[in-house]
Amino acid sequence: MAPALLIFDCDGTLVDSEELGTSVLLEMAAELGLHLPLRQTNALFRGWKLDQCVAQLEIWLGYPLPGDFVAQVRTRTEGVFRARLRPIPGALELVRALRLPMCVASSGPREKIELSLSLTGLLPYFKDHIFSGYEVGSWKPDPGLFLHAAQAMSVPPAECAVVEDSLVGVQAGLAAGMQVFAYQPEEIDPGMPGGVRILRRLEELLPVLEQAGV
Repeated sequence: MAPALLIFDCDGTLVDSEELGTSVLLEMAAELGLHLPLRQTNALFRGWKLDQCVAQLEIWLGYPLPGDFVAQVRTRTEGVFRARLRPIPGALELVRALRLPMCVASSGPREKIELSLSLTGLLPYFKDHIFSGYEVGSWKPDPGLFLHAAQAMSVPPAECAVVEDSLVGVQAGLAAGMQVFAYQPEEIDPGMPGGVRILRRLEELLPVLEQAGV
């Protein structure tokens, strides 16, 4: 069925931010004596909100992190993003070519979402249609954020399609009763549910939509 609305995740789906953000987190953890491998930790943290990542670091450390740790992470991450953040390959070309309503629904704070989209040239395509888990009070894999986005865009959930890179995001989309496309450019997550369309490249989405009559 042709969707009436595309709901994009942001980190790891539109902007290549996942490893950048995790590297900042691990650099700061290493300063406290906790040394973790980037690739494996990034795979674990993919799609998590920052508070969840920090809670996991505290479990591994065995003691609470400093009270200003999260604020320091956000400040340092912003600097790294301003210097190095890039769009996911094919993201700009995809959104320029799309001819149906679309929005962004991310677990991150609005300020981070808008910064990421602005730095990568994507903000003009979504500036009036951005939804943050922090504003809704719902984080993936709970479907609340996607359901809120659908309601705000006046589209029934069954007529929405979600584009996600994380397992928790895919789970949220399915729980919302939406069609789901999983962007998996490297290894397919072993927990990926059946019936989810895998995208190795974002540009693969266009012919699928055209075939569906969009």
